[in-house]
Amino acid sequence: MATAHSSSTAWRARPAQGATGLTLAALVCAGWITLHVAGMVLVPVRWATLPLVLAMAAVQCWLSVGLFIVAHDAMHGSLAPGRPRLNAAIGATLLFLYAGFAWARMRDAHFEHHRAPGSRDDPDFDADHPSDGLRWYATFLSRYFGWPSGLYVCTVVTAYWLLGVPLLNILLLYGLPAIASSVQLFYFGTYRPHRHDETVFDDTHNARSEGWGSWLSLVTCFHFGYHHEHHLDPAVPWWRLPAARRARATPSPGRLEEAAT
Repeated sequence: MATAHSSSTAWRARPAQGATGLTLAALVCAGWITLHVAGMVLVPVRWATLPLVLAMAAVQCWLSVGLFIVAHDAMHGSLAPGRPRLNAAIGATLLFLYAGFAWARMRDAHFEHHRAPGSRDDPDFDADHPSDGLRWYATFLSRYFGWPSGLYVCTVVTAYWLLGVPLLNILLLYGLPAIASSVQLFYFGTYRPHRHDETVFDDTHNARSEGWGSWLSLVTCFHFGYHHEHHLDPAVPWWRLPAARRARATPSPGRLEEAAT
């Protein structure tokens, strides 16, 4: 079984993984930047444009989730296998762009999550409120969104305001997608997989996977609803998690290795 610090040799042996992962990462980043620029300087917020503005905010929220998921793959080395400096450079850039997060701090906290998932030693987990989404989310925010993130957001907002970007554009097409993406990441990528309910976890990963189809899984959290598969082998990139889940459902010795076929 792979750990948070190691990668499956079988996955790393596939040279196409890096090309595919980097291409998808570029598409996510390009989409995010394009919508962000359009939202700040091209699309006026009026009653007539409100449906378009809200649609843009929804897509930007999803793409913001994508930025974080790509950075997450970089933490595990699955974005560009065998190229740790490239993984670190891309991951650090995307985390800073997302919310002013520090790469080393987020990476180390995520490895702690994998070492002790669903326990008091897990920084993602609220051991005092394992079934209370609202309190857990508040704990989640307090642990990750500190003063550096606040300073980053204030700096961005102030810069746009000084440049003449309308306040409604900043609120609806920067602030709203950013906040909503944190809720989306928490709910689908942390709370639902690790929450305590009447079901029993399969193993010490203390994680469960959703039974959703691939399209719904992609829309909700870039396939991180297939969370047990991620914990079983963190080296599997986000876009291969549906295949990993299908392979795991097939009773054969090399289940995860078959996911690429």
